[in-house]
Amino acid sequence: MAKLTQTRKSAYLLTQPIVQRLVKTHITPSTLTWVGFSIALGGAVLIATGHLFIAGFVVLTSGFFDMLDGALARYTNQVTHFGAVLDATLDRISEAVLLLGVLIFYLFLANQPTIGILLVCLALISSTLVSYIRARAEATRLECQVGLFTRAERVIVLAVGLLLSHTGYALIIALAIIAIFSFITAGQRLSHVLKQTKK
Repeated sequence: MAKLTQTRKSAYLLTQPIVQRLVKTHITPSTLTWVGFSIALGGAVLIATGHLFIAGFVVLTSGFFDMLDGALARYTNQVTHFGAVLDATLDRISEAVLLLGVLIFYLFLANQPTIGILLVCLALISSTLVSYIRARAEATRLECQVGLFTRAERVIVLAVGLLLSHTGYALIIALAIIAIFSFITAGQRLSHVLKQTKK
């Protein structure tokens, strides 16, 4: 929980000045959600076509919009159940299409694609699992916001891997980190849920 609190504080400091300006424009949180999703789709296209360095910046931008929509919703008291479901749904799709873009890159443009394809598949499975465990736990009214590697960390690591992809194996390393630490996070969340059910 300490990590989660620190992450929220950092996100607050980063987004608050921009949120205060967005309030004056009357842009809704859902609009920001859709903008972030559209940017992620653009990032996936850039990855699939081999423009990895530029895609790294686009992925970071998409992740920033993902922080802004929630921050704006809380600041303007526009938090709704549908907004939360929409945000979570588009987050999952965004992450999946970005990894699909990486998969297409390894299938058609990379020289030695085998390890990349395997890691993309593992990253997709593990990241989806992390999100699913939380959603399923909260559906049964259990708290499940723990974990070492949440969406924010996955986005940052993928973006760094893309930005440094020209150095050699940076993207492979990034995918390996996402896959390994996401499986660890899934285990942490399952353990946390288990502890709550034993109380």
